[in-house]
Amino acid sequence: MKLLINLATGLFVAAACVPVMAQESSERRALFGEMHIHTVWSFDAYMFSTRATPDDAYACFVETGIDALMTPDDAYAFAKGKALKHPLGQTYQLKRPLDFMAVTDHAFYMGSMAKMSDSDHPLFQHPLAKIVNDPNPDVRGTAFGRLRTRNIDGKPFTVRELIDPEIQQEAWDRTIASANRHNDPGNFTALIGYEYTAGDQGNNLHRNVIFRGDTAPIPFSRIDSGNPEDLWAWMDKIRAEGHEALAIPHNSNMSDGLMFEREKFDDTPLTAEYAELRNRNEPLVEVTQVKGTSEAHPMLSPNDEFADFELYEKNHSRKQITNFAGSYVRSAYRTGLEFQETEGFNPYRFGLIGASDSHTCIVPVIESDFSGKAGTTDGTPTKRLQRLPRWSASGLAAVWAEENTRGSIYDAFRRKETWATTGPRIRVRFFGGLGGLDGVDPSATDWVSAAYANGVPMGGSLGGNAGASSPEFIVWAVKDSDSANLDRIQIVKGWSEGGKSQERVFDVVWSGDRQTDPATGKLPAVGNTVDEASLEYTNAIGAVELASKWTDPDFDPKLNAFYYVRVLEIPTPRWSAFDAKTLGIAHPKDLPMTIQERAYTSPIWYDAR
Repeated sequence: MKLLINLATGLFVAAACVPVMAQESSERRALFGEMHIHTVWSFDAYMFSTRATPDDAYACFVETGIDALMTPDDAYAFAKGKALKHPLGQTYQLKRPLDFMAVTDHAFYMGSMAKMSDSDHPLFQHPLAKIVNDPNPDVRGTAFGRLRTRNIDGKPFTVRELIDPEIQQEAWDRTIASANRHNDPGNFTALIGYEYTAGDQGNNLHRNVIFRGDTAPIPFSRIDSGNPEDLWAWMDKIRAEGHEALAIPHNSNMSDGLMFEREKFDDTPLTAEYAELRNRNEPLVEVTQVKGTSEAHPMLSPNDEFADFELYEKNHSRKQITNFAGSYVRSAYRTGLEFQETEGFNPYRFGLIGASDSHTCIVPVIESDFSGKAGTTDGTPTKRLQRLPRWSASGLAAVWAEENTRGSIYDAFRRKETWATTGPRIRVRFFGGLGGLDGVDPSATDWVSAAYANGVPMGGSLGGNAGASSPEFIVWAVKDSDSANLDRIQIVKGWSEGGKSQERVFDVVWSGDRQTDPATGKLPAVGNTVDEASLEYTNAIGAVELASKWTDPDFDPKLNAFYYVRVLEIPTPRWSAFDAKTLGIAHPKDLPMTIQERAYTSPIWYDAR
């Protein structure tokens, strides 16, 4: 395949073939990992039966107690390539180990539910213990509702009954010890972390808190405060004490507009101090996972033909989401530009990663081998299709880092040189510059080093002035060797003028000899090779690699803007198609049978002076 790139504009291009090894020989390498996974220390994972599953799972569970539970050790071992049994008995194993992982058990009730397996502990006598220890998974599945209502057979109980600082400290100490035990600098990185589970009437405001070092203080939880601003203040405090940490919001799609609001938690106006506090503590957002993708929504981006992707539109109480603005990251980026223009500060300058939010110690990101995320609740094809058909087999976090160590990966998080994938390990480069990239040729073997020297990578910022010329961007992507070919690379742009933001999606480089429609500017679909009977596809279409240099044709140097990259694969079967085939039933008509897996980079911002 020849390199076919229009270096002047990048607007009319075909498949590009750039030497893969050239990209990996630069000073930073691509690493893929899982930054959101739960073990038995999480109250809900325990109720979903995240426990060891020998031939007689329940007998072993009762007889051996805590040693039979699936702890962070199991999650890290799975990430490193070890096979692991699902709570319902099926064995799963990654074809390729991950490079890094953070176990993020809920701080709320941390370890308390697991103590219900210990006959010597008072919590073994709690009325909820009888339910969560029941051998019938359907009975155990009712425990979550009982906990939410805090009522069992008409007898109420309080949150405080299930919260014991000694239990939390024990579980936290074991979490830290496990991460330190599995951390293997240069080969596998285990980061210390937990989940902060704030919310409002079922609307999601959860964050994962990730630490840089090898120790961490007892987690700040919703028991301490349900206001995320208090979490950020706590993070500032512990940072001053030597504990470097950051928070990563997730499932903004389930927040009903609350994640990226135009007001503070107490409904007072946003301020520059608020923006600094938030950006300092939340440099990243998890944009895709099992409970849906939070990039964009058709109601907010009606001209984006790919905005209708793996949408999950209910909150934790299964209430329908109606406030889409403030629930999606592109909306947040646009809101941030509006504040930057009118108020002089931008509260939403974050990068992107993906994760799974699995509650089984298994990372379920392969469509053809999807295990669900909630143990006995969605661990079979029947349960998935009946109960949670809108959930997704997604996703992974990716970074460009100098080495596979805690410090290097964490620093990549901080500078936002990160991207999200919906599962495939697509590698993506994205650089921007104001004149410095003129001589950088993405077909050359040394272009990455030149791009670092003369531009900024994803997550960076470009400063302009009234006479600035249009910034130049270089995009490059290579397919996952075990996944589908690439359809196209797009750049999503947002800008603000007169206090009102706008957006546009540009097709920058694509496979094959397709041409954009002169009337609509749209690129024809890549095609679809999926055989609906066998659920096999071929890579007869698409490209292995795509690359281009691109200049914004609509650039106005006086307007603040953001640019991020979206990479699409050719269509492949969705997990629901495999489950329907396993059951011998027709695929549900209201679900897509095929999807286009994708990757999303952190933005590059242009700041007008």
